[in-house]
Amino acid sequence: MKALLKKIFQNKKISSGKDLKFLDLKNNKGVNKIFSAINKHNETSEIRYVGGCVRKILNDEKTDDIDLATNLTPDQVKQCLDKNQIKFFETGIEHGTITAVIDDQNFEITTLRKDVKTDGRHAVVEYTTNWKDDSLRRDFSINSIYSDLDGNLYDPNSGHKDLNVGIIKFIGDPETRIKEDYLRIIRYLRFYTEYSKIDHEINIIKIIKKNIEGLGKISKERQFNELKKILKLDNFLKLFKNKTSSELFSLIFPQLKNFKKLSKLSKPQEKILKNKSLNFVISFLVIDETDNSDYFVYKYNLPNELKDKINFLKNNLLNKDSTKIFNKKDLQKIFYYEGKSSTIDLIDFNLLYFKQSKKLSELKNYFEKLDKPEFPIKAQILINDYGLKEGRELGQKLKNLEMKWIENNFNLSKKDMEKVLSN
Repeated sequence: MKALLKKIFQNKKISSGKDLKFLDLKNNKGVNKIFSAINKHNETSEIRYVGGCVRKILNDEKTDDIDLATNLTPDQVKQCLDKNQIKFFETGIEHGTITAVIDDQNFEITTLRKDVKTDGRHAVVEYTTNWKDDSLRRDFSINSIYSDLDGNLYDPNSGHKDLNVGIIKFIGDPETRIKEDYLRIIRYLRFYTEYSKIDHEINIIKIIKKNIEGLGKISKERQFNELKKILKLDNFLKLFKNKTSSELFSLIFPQLKNFKKLSKLSKPQEKILKNKSLNFVISFLVIDETDNSDYFVYKYNLPNELKDKINFLKNNLLNKDSTKIFNKKDLQKIFYYEGKSSTIDLIDFNLLYFKQSKKLSELKNYFEKLDKPEFPIKAQILINDYGLKEGRELGQKLKNLEMKWIENNFNLSKKDMEKVLSN
């Protein structure tokens, strides 16, 4: 009885008003299995949703990752999972995190903890059973909201209220929170862009600028992952329309020089950008007429797919007279060898980078409707009809014919063919 009263008192519950969303999660087989396994361990054991999934439900967003917190130790969590035949692996055991896997879905379960020592990157932790203590080591109030299986909230730092009014509030002293993990500087910018409804607090910006060099302690991989999360936001253009946000962004990511262009896009240009891939957006931000993009690729050790996108667009970047030389013949070669997607990306890049052009828009419309043609001339035709023999000459003739066919809008008359073969 004593344990039950303690649980009820500690769970001073607040109705979330998002019951249907929490009901959807409750109907998840994996969620039910894990909650049941932990809650049945002993009289005081508890598990709750925490962080992003709660925040997203309260903000009517789609939930993806499901993060959970428990007052059991990692060893006890593993015992519970083993007992209930739930697969798991140790993803961050040094910080008390076990990842359970049910039906190919991952559930991160982290033991309540206090950060007893930090160096701006890593933390030495101490496990606790106190939910309030766990909340105090988190970054922002909107990320320190917990919920039970039924959607009843435990909100010790008033994160729900801050989310509703659009305030991004550090928990406790902002400078202390930042010095614990300098990545929080970029995370502040992300959450401000996504959720804020008011202007930046001057004091917060001063503290961030004072500590911005601390990002040098953070791996480029972690920084780049946060950048991707920002650029994936539905409203990421809001960042570049806010003077303070854009200034911070340029200090953190100086190679993304074209961010100023994003604050001046027309409505049609904004529509183009919102339909583009993340790799395109990053490429657009980093490419200019200098070697800036080369340094960015080196600095962040980018994946090959993104490197290829940057190099392709940069190598085909046209000067400001692009509308005069950017013609169908040039693009047809790119279309044939690189594909429709790359051709459209190149046109869109120029539509965004330079002034909009009716000619470019018409070219885009043309290539969007065009299917890649198949070169109709085969080696056997040249051997049978023109007496060529297999070898280097045959290969070169085929290549020359293909080039002429591309230049002629994917057409090749008999006269053109004979002319190419006679040379």
